[in-house]
Amino acid sequence: MDRSTPHPQTPTVATASVLPEGASTVGLSAWADIDLGAISANVAELSRRAGDADVMAVIKGDAYGHGLVPVAHAAVAGGATYLAVAQLTEALAARAAGVTAPILTWLFPPGADLAAALRADLTLSAGAPWALAEIAAAARTTGSPARIHLKVDTGLGRGGAWREDLAAMLVDAARLQAEGVLDVEGIFSHFAYADAPGHPSVRAQQEVFAAVLADAERAGLRPRIRHLANSAALLTNPSSHYDMVRPGVSIYGLSPVPDIGGPTHFGLREAMRVTARLISVKDCPAGQGISYAHLYTTTQDTRLGLVPLGYADGIPRHASNLGPMQVHGRRYTVAGRVCMDQMVLDLGADSPARAGDEVVLIGREADGEPTAQDWAAAIGTINYEIVTRLGPRVPRRYPEGA
Repeated sequence: MDRSTPHPQTPTVATASVLPEGASTVGLSAWADIDLGAISANVAELSRRAGDADVMAVIKGDAYGHGLVPVAHAAVAGGATYLAVAQLTEALAARAAGVTAPILTWLFPPGADLAAALRADLTLSAGAPWALAEIAAAARTTGSPARIHLKVDTGLGRGGAWREDLAAMLVDAARLQAEGVLDVEGIFSHFAYADAPGHPSVRAQQEVFAAVLADAERAGLRPRIRHLANSAALLTNPSSHYDMVRPGVSIYGLSPVPDIGGPTHFGLREAMRVTARLISVKDCPAGQGISYAHLYTTTQDTRLGLVPLGYADGIPRHASNLGPMQVHGRRYTVAGRVCMDQMVLDLGADSPARAGDEVVLIGREADGEPTAQDWAAAIGTINYEIVTRLGPRVPRRYPEGA
């Protein structure tokens, strides 16, 4: 069978519904506009900053909530030469949807159908001896060499081989490559503290990675692609770029190092804008408790606006009394508890808001709107989590020139 032929039982992955181009938002409770042009431009800017290194665009987690397949094409249009997803199911889904660029995938359990992955022309990661053995067995089944990247743990203490396992894997991988079973195209690792460029572990991990590369060469391996730098390292540590950089969150226009600078500081722009409509606006007296457990009480006569989104849509419940939103250019904070499907805004007595008016939850720094970083700062998390958790009940639009 031709390796490019999709497996007949390719799994599907859950994604949000997509609104047709030009579709009206009238009658929608909420929607997310995804600016694919911004993604292409961000990849181009990251490529410029990467110098001679190629760009592997990370599109795991349904492209951080932005949409796996549209983002894959936008990233390639911006200059990415490789794509990366964590889960094997997502990689297979991308292939089945017509994404033809090289794709690296690295999370699969023992017993996964790796022959299907090889037939789909996916690049597999081997980060443990069992994975190397199962990839080799799959390659023998398909009759073609398996293209792999060896994952090494240089100090993150997560995935990847180290110590005795790694030493044995380098020898085994070189032997299997000599036999024509494997093509060891790459070796990679991941930083623990890239978002803190001055942390001593950053230099220490680079030194370990350099030593692993030397060990690989002594074992007879000369990988064509060495990659270590994620978004933070790409933007702050040119010495880590090697042959390829591996940006994730930055291709969506979010800063991986917000304490150093936001998107505009790095020449990026946010690709996701989340909008809802008020479905109720009503007068409310002073002293009224709001939402479950009355965590918020009005201090004066005011107007309440009801936003039809909640934790079932990915709004963090712990954003109660914290999450920022904007109506008619004015910034507000969630009043009271975030519920499963809704939350409340205290709009103030002078608000002109009416049912049907737009509420901006996530917008662009340059436009003065609430951002994913603002939500992250409010609840003590990272902007990655805010966009990735946006649920499938919120349809995505891909407007031209967004």
